[in-house]
Amino acid sequence: MDYIENLQFEQLSLPFGEESPKQEYLLIPSSLQGFHNTDTTSLFLPSGRKSFCMNGTLDVPEERSCPSCGSRMHVNQRFQKTLKHLPVGNGISCIKFEHVQYLCPDCGRTHMQEIPFQSEHHRITKELEEYVRVLLGLHTFTNKEISELSGVGQNIVKAIDKQRLEGLYIEDGKLRHPSEQTRFLGIDEFKLHNGHKYATHIINMANGHILWIAEGKKKQVVYDFIELVGLEWMSHVEAVALDMNSDFQEAFEEKCPHLRMVFDYFHIVKNFNDKVVGEIRKDEQKRLIAEGDLEAAKLLKHSKYIVTSSRETLARKDREAKEGRVLRKKGKVFSVSEVKRKDIGYLERYESILQKNRLLFTADLIKELLREAYASRNESRMQELITKVLDLCVNSGNEHMAWFWRLLVRHFDGIISHAVYHISAGKIEGINNKIKTLRRQAYGYPDDEYFFLKLIDMSRH
Repeated sequence: MDYIENLQFEQLSLPFGEESPKQEYLLIPSSLQGFHNTDTTSLFLPSGRKSFCMNGTLDVPEERSCPSCGSRMHVNQRFQKTLKHLPVGNGISCIKFEHVQYLCPDCGRTHMQEIPFQSEHHRITKELEEYVRVLLGLHTFTNKEISELSGVGQNIVKAIDKQRLEGLYIEDGKLRHPSEQTRFLGIDEFKLHNGHKYATHIINMANGHILWIAEGKKKQVVYDFIELVGLEWMSHVEAVALDMNSDFQEAFEEKCPHLRMVFDYFHIVKNFNDKVVGEIRKDEQKRLIAEGDLEAAKLLKHSKYIVTSSRETLARKDREAKEGRVLRKKGKVFSVSEVKRKDIGYLERYESILQKNRLLFTADLIKELLREAYASRNESRMQELITKVLDLCVNSGNEHMAWFWRLLVRHFDGIISHAVYHISAGKIEGINNKIKTLRRQAYGYPDDEYFFLKLIDMSRH
């Protein structure tokens, strides 16, 4: 509520303890229509926070017509009503008053007196509800923090937030049609709950806005999205960035055959490191132990990070170690010791591993070719480099390299498309990280619909 524009207040005498002769005052906005404060009491809550209870009266209309039959009603009963109100400094407040129940003598129906300043859905004032909405719209506080600031229970904060988000993103019972057109889409799945339950989000690659989100990671997710936006809207989309999920690819190609699929560098390299380099390292270590070359086998022990990292990363770690980079500062109170980057010669160790392992040397060549290929903006040049990668995989005679060869062949066109459109999954992975953060902040969301709305809103702020 804007207190600057409303200059009319009721001044209330409020004693803060009998030991103090000083009288302080509390100002209540007169915008609480029909409410008249008579006295105010205060007490300290177990939390140490002060609570103010503003007692008063509510105007009762002299005449009231029955909404059912139109006859004149009379007061039947009176009830005590308490509504939470705006915080007062560091304290919380409530409003307490009587309101009446009317009885129609003709039809016998009863009706409660309307309270013009009460929230429609909660036992709080409209001013407090708006205050909670403002805090939610800042995107600065968690629901728990807003609950503490406002004095409103977390369930009510959640309900207000959900209603706010539905007003922003839901229309006629379904997600609003995207207001902006885009050339590029991104799609990826994420873990919704433990127990292998997944959901999928589709984003505008230009600004990172989530356009669609739904449970599952099958074709139906794509079908439902296309139904929402329409084929006309999709006709302006040129390409989709995605991982190797064949269901997503098939669904887009089925409904919108003009689209180009783009498989980005991140997913290709991740597959190569996880399914090829990591497995070759383990196989080579076993082979060396079996052959009695314990020194070479020892060199491969605890080397997963080294063999899956880029040369640039390893060189940077070596440089930071020589410069004495501090990873953790020293603390006196809790006897926290200082931790510096260890100088273990990352790049030197990596070169030693490559010299003694032909397959890992080949893997290093492949990683360099992949990096060069994905840096290229020329489709022919990228095709040439990826073909070299395929040749290395075939000539290696290794089963893991053969798996990677099949992966590249199946997705060849989508890989080469990167040279034309040069879009990556950076924004998608950023959204995935925000999803993890939001879930941690809320200790999980039992209401998936509310969680999805929070994710859509989060992607825009």
